[in-house]
Amino acid sequence: MNDAVTITRPAFDPYARECPSRRLLDLIGDRWTVLVVGTIADGPLRFSEITRRIEGISQKMLTQTLRQLERDGLVTRTVHAEVPPRVEYELTAAGHSLREPLHALEEWAVAHADDVLSAQRSYDRR
Repeated sequence: MNDAVTITRPAFDPYARECPSRRLLDLIGDRWTVLVVGTIADGPLRFSEITRRIEGISQKMLTQTLRQLERDGLVTRTVHAEVPPRVEYELTAAGHSLREPLHALEEWAVAHADDVLSAQRSYDRR
């Protein structure tokens, strides 16, 4: 009889270096992802509308973020057969399920911004 203790890890363990869930955490923890998901949470938007609503995001970063979110099944890209073509981005069901935790991060950032800025100033004075 083997008395060794067997440690089982969950199928996905973000603390394991090569786990796909770690890459997913990188994506959903990215500031542009948080802002894009929040921006399109209420319905489909065109690329230019998203760009206008998220101050400071470059076209390159928005393109990369939307492509990754689409690849991961969090956003759908719909091309409408019009002249000129109209392309809209919308959250999938999985993307909508992500909205609540990301919104909580947004709320936390707003609620604690003054405390963090104060701590930074205090730290920088040392």
